[in-house]
Amino acid sequence: MPRLRIGTRGSPLALWQAGEVRRQLAAAHGLAAGDIEIVTITTTGDRVRDRPLAEIGGKGLFTKEIEEALAAGDIHMAVHSMKDMPARLPEGLVIPALLIRADPRDAFLSPVAKRLADLPQGAVVGSSSVRRTAQLLRLRPDLKTVQFRGNVETRLRKLSDGVAQATFLAAAGLHRLGLADRITSLVPVEEMLPAVAQGAIGVEIRAADRATADLVAAIHHDETGIAVTCERAFLAALDGSCRTPLAGHARIEKGTLQ
Repeated sequence: MPRLRIGTRGSPLALWQAGEVRRQLAAAHGLAAGDIEIVTITTTGDRVRDRPLAEIGGKGLFTKEIEEALAAGDIHMAVHSMKDMPARLPEGLVIPALLIRADPRDAFLSPVAKRLADLPQGAVVGSSSVRRTAQLLRLRPDLKTVQFRGNVETRLRKLSDGVAQATFLAAAGLHRLGLADRITSLVPVEEMLPAVAQGAIGVEIRAADRATADLVAAIHHDETGIAVTCERAFLAALDGSCRTPLAGHARIEKGTLQ
């Protein structure tokens, strides 16, 4: 079998996720670590960090170059945070495998308050997400927001530097990076709905690549696939992007999709 090539962004979280896919594929098929190569690809979203995503093209900025490499055959598969994926994929590409979903909730991080309700009047909250900002200001219209773009480590540094008194990050990413101790509290989905597909890791391949499809089928989690497919269908139906404050969460309980 030729050496498998996995494409990913170069952030610590993206590399962790690609590494987890590699670990699961190796375990499922008895492969050595050297049989699977992780290829780091810089995206436009990684290069342009000083402007809101909605101004420079939206979610696709974190996937465009990776998907181009996939379509060209330079890599066999791409690994993505599903919450960063546009509602519609480029023609000829599919996501046949999703790993078991981690905690989909948002995490509240603050050195001055235990939860959102405890923030002082007029406090500054860092957020680059229109979804989080819309829900935040619905709950606490007195708060002020500032742009908080960058990877997890960058946002934590901004919080430590006092750029804001609080911020929100996906709980799953913090756990994956071993940073769960930075979480002040977890936000119930009833209070702040997470991003569509938050907490899920997806594997994207060429639709015509049956050999790779057979390989990744072994690491697909059915219940995660059903819930994420439902959420992404909702996103597509409403033409959602990072310009619109859309959120959604589906789960299966006692055999019923809710």
